[in-house]
Amino acid sequence: MLSLRQQWFGNIRNDVLAGTVVALALIPEAIAFSIIAGVDPKVGLYASFCIATVIAFAGGRPGMISAATGAMALVMVTLVKEHGLQYLLAATVLTGVLQILAGWLRLGVLMRFVSRSVITGFVNALAILIFMAQLPELTGVSWHVYAMVAAGLAILYLLPRVTRAVPSPLVTIVVLTAVSMLLGLDIRTVGDMGQLPDSLPVFLLPQVPLNLETLAIVLPFSATLAVVGLLESMMTAAIVDDMTDTPSDKNRECVGQGVANIAAGMLGGMAGCAMIGQSVINVKSGGRGRLSTLVAGVLLLVMVVFLGDWVARIPMAALVAVMIMVSIGTFNWASIRDLREHPRSSSIVMIATVAVVVITHDLARGVLVGVLLSGVFFAWKVGRMLDVASALEGGEAGRMDRRVRVYTVTGQVFFACADPFIRAFDVKEDVARVRIDVSGAHFWDITAIGALDKVVIKLRRAGIEVEVVGLNAASAAMVERFALHDKDGRELPAH
Repeated sequence: MLSLRQQWFGNIRNDVLAGTVVALALIPEAIAFSIIAGVDPKVGLYASFCIATVIAFAGGRPGMISAATGAMALVMVTLVKEHGLQYLLAATVLTGVLQILAGWLRLGVLMRFVSRSVITGFVNALAILIFMAQLPELTGVSWHVYAMVAAGLAILYLLPRVTRAVPSPLVTIVVLTAVSMLLGLDIRTVGDMGQLPDSLPVFLLPQVPLNLETLAIVLPFSATLAVVGLLESMMTAAIVDDMTDTPSDKNRECVGQGVANIAAGMLGGMAGCAMIGQSVINVKSGGRGRLSTLVAGVLLLVMVVFLGDWVARIPMAALVAVMIMVSIGTFNWASIRDLREHPRSSSIVMIATVAVVVITHDLARGVLVGVLLSGVFFAWKVGRMLDVASALEGGEAGRMDRRVRVYTVTGQVFFACADPFIRAFDVKEDVARVRIDVSGAHFWDITAIGALDKVVIKLRRAGIEVEVVGLNAASAAMVERFALHDKDGRELPAH
């Protein structure tokens, strides 16, 4: 109960102010993501309101912001174009169901397989994408826009040196909006992004046939949306964990994202997930608890429905300045310096993650490439640690039958080092016996057991007596179950 009270009411003032800033920043992004997906702006706005509100209660990471996102919108384009909005809503509901199943299956633990280099690459790529997303607002515009953005950046960076009583992003938005209205500047505003909704969302089931044909249409998109959403949410949770030095429940977050998406689909919204940019804004503005997320969601709806005329007058230059600050603050500048100091493999993983995300604008693909490269480099490093030493024991001149070749294996034996393991044994040596001491080794998979099989059987075919000693319990169990060299009358087929 104490923890719950702390999450909700331990930081009321800062949470409310931070949530207000986030709500203002969510409006143009939700509209932009709706346009990307090919749907009406209200679909993204309703989704952002619903997901942020629900996740405040159901999520596993206090202070993290979830709403409609660009990564999810990109997946929806084909579905909307070929089948329309109602199938998108059905896919959103199914996405939520799949995410709840992922949480129940405790798939949140898979985050432990994402290396620090991948997370750094993910963060840097997202910072670059956030900055690139602002460029259309700075291209082919009047000097007034550049002046407003420069003034906004000045407020954002200089105000905290004077006072932190109110978040500088909120002051920036209010001041620049007032200046724009007083001077009557002819610059792009939030209202120019699209028509804001003028009514509350209505609970409705997606109007699609409930049959296998519909399932065949939406399931591939829902599966992709579920994976992309959980991946981005887990990565964002890990980043906010580091920023706030607090833990989060990844499995609860999976379930929470699923519940939020089901609710969004039934309120006419598109699927969404955690937003690293908005989460960073929230944290940097002082938001730490669930109240900040709830305020962001509720205030978003209040502003677009009841204060739409005022919100529509906010100059895009003000929000561009805020997002530029977010991109600069999000980028891990130390990672550039670390390129020389960190292992080359870690740097390659980080750069590859950034490159793939920036080129494809798909965070999931970039992270997948990074995870795969991390796995390959890890297997290569561990494989190189294998050592097979040999020594000759006993035997006198003319008494070859008493000579024993002892091979001492040290390290991890698995698929990546099976061939070097086999090549380390001389099957043509003129000795009577061979003893393979594996007390310092561990056999991990059937490829490793197969390599041991090949060595033992080749030596036996050469008329050499072979003894394997020192198997630990796990390796012995693998050998007993899968090896052929100790089974009566059975050998590996000759190649």
